[in-house]
Amino acid sequence: MVWEDQNQNPNQVPRDIFERIFMDPRIYMTAFFAGILLWLLSGIYFVQEGEVGVIRRFGKEVKQAMPGINYHLPWPIEQRNIVNIANIRRAEIGFRSETSMGRLQRVISESLMLTGDENIVDAQMIIQYKVQDPSKFLFRLRDPEDTLYAASEVALRSVVGRTTIDEVLTTGRGHIQSETRAFLQKLMDDYQSGVQVTEVKLQVVDPPDQVKDAFHEVVRAREDRERLINQAKGYKEDLIPRARGQAQKTIRESEAYKGERVLKAQGDAARFLALYEEYQKAKQVTRDRLYLETMERILPKAPKFVVDPNVQTNIVPVVDPSAAYLGLLEAQPKPASNEAGSSKLSYPEFSVRGGGR
Repeated sequence: MVWEDQNQNPNQVPRDIFERIFMDPRIYMTAFFAGILLWLLSGIYFVQEGEVGVIRRFGKEVKQAMPGINYHLPWPIEQRNIVNIANIRRAEIGFRSETSMGRLQRVISESLMLTGDENIVDAQMIIQYKVQDPSKFLFRLRDPEDTLYAASEVALRSVVGRTTIDEVLTTGRGHIQSETRAFLQKLMDDYQSGVQVTEVKLQVVDPPDQVKDAFHEVVRAREDRERLINQAKGYKEDLIPRARGQAQKTIRESEAYKGERVLKAQGDAARFLALYEEYQKAKQVTRDRLYLETMERILPKAPKFVVDPNVQTNIVPVVDPSAAYLGLLEAQPKPASNEAGSSKLSYPEFSVRGGGR
């Protein structure tokens, strides 16, 4: 290489270039403004759906940011904390889930507790909660989750301590869960934790291992007793309405029969009285009419044999031999009245031959 200045040292060239570049004030100004720009751009951030950003200026909360693109003054003037308020979180009392091993680890110090009748039970509970107030959740308590664990254990022990072991092991689970949830929520509100308890569920409630079998036998016996009582109540609820319905049916049928008989009796009585009045007015005519009506009812139902009184005596009528048993009525003519102008009927006289049935 040929140098313009033959007297210049080749090692001096890089130093000259370095001084020419870095001693230029424009370079410093460009780097300064670029740093300022990057510092200002560091305040741009994005809040996901279901999250809330809490902005602090020199450590004091100044605002909350909703989902979307937001901006705050760069650090150290302002800082941000993003809290998920939609996610349902979980706390476990009396056990811990080991997700890596796929099994549960009991925590005896949390699960064993005393009941109201001085018995010991082993209770495990799951609490589901979410953040309701991000500001309180971040700044009111040093560790909200540890506080929730401690408050949950206190709430469960308090409720179980007021309940008998029979209720804890059998029918009282729903009551215990609701009471524990209400008590736990009250504690967390008193602490201003910003936490909302959504559900409390008892996973396991058992007597201690030493007496577990005996307690389960007692529980099964009580369940059998309740089942038999319910079956008896069901039979009672089915039998009594049917008996009452049958009784009502019988009563209605009796009343209907009574009404029918009464109406028939009243009709017969009214007919008899009307007939008696007619009889008082025209005795013979009424007697003749009654006779004819009676014959109209009787004759169609009975076998009839008509014998002509003028027939020769040497002719023997052929009759059914069973007529003697059934009872044969022979009509014998009754002499008509010779009274002039009489309108009376001549009634035939009948004699019964054979045994009547």
